[in-house]
Amino acid sequence: MKTYKFFLTFLIFCSSFVNAQDLKPEYQKFISKFILEVKNNDKEAVSKRFKFPFKREYPIPLVKDKQDFIKRYNQIFDKVLIEKITKSDPAKDWSEVGWRGIMLNRGDLWIDIDGKISSINHQSDEELKLKKELIAAQKKEVNASLSNFKEPVAILETSKFRIRIDDLGNDNYRYASWSVKQKMTEKPDLIIEKGVFHADGTGGNHYYEFKKGNFTYNCYIIVLGQSDSPPAILTVHQSGKEILSEDAKIVRQ
Repeated sequence: MKTYKFFLTFLIFCSSFVNAQDLKPEYQKFISKFILEVKNNDKEAVSKRFKFPFKREYPIPLVKDKQDFIKRYNQIFDKVLIEKITKSDPAKDWSEVGWRGIMLNRGDLWIDIDGKISSINHQSDEELKLKKELIAAQKKEVNASLSNFKEPVAILETSKFRIRIDDLGNDNYRYASWSVKQKMTEKPDLIIEKGVFHADGTGGNHYYEFKKGNFTYNCYIIVLGQSDSPPAILTVHQSGKEILSEDAKIVRQ
């Protein structure tokens, strides 16, 4: 997701800062223990603070499980992040942000209400290098007409369509769609540029809006929904009237 653009968008972070509160003493004790685990390079203990799979910024793969986490520990917890954590003061540098949980500094790391690390909004040089390599590889996996993107955002699939959303840079998003039976190396049936990203509330939900003539295509990404909510929804409106709405799965994000 620039969906979620790394679990939470900058706009959502900003709304969180307004409601941030000093950490309660019992939470300070919990955070102090975590800081000590990181300081001692205790990968086993730190791994227990995660729910897997754990998301990294697309197209970097999810951390699948504990073994994968320990293998990739140094890639995620680099010197910069370790220093931010180990030099932090639980009473000053960590704050409680309502139901969102506890954040370090201005959102470098988040811990949810269950005490699990929900997101790390920091990328090491190694991850940045990997991301660049994966983006270059993706550009070879799509039709030549789509290879000019800056970063991939998501690939969605409904029962009928395969949809690819890419960031072209400068807040310009592109929508490309095929029949779900087609491959992305084939020419897309539809391409729309100048799409717009919209944050939808403060729970992380958001959508991408694309317009072509009197048609509007919206791709909704549902981060916080009901137990039966789909991961994503595609809607199409013609002259303001909805003519299609399909649940979608997120193939990549």
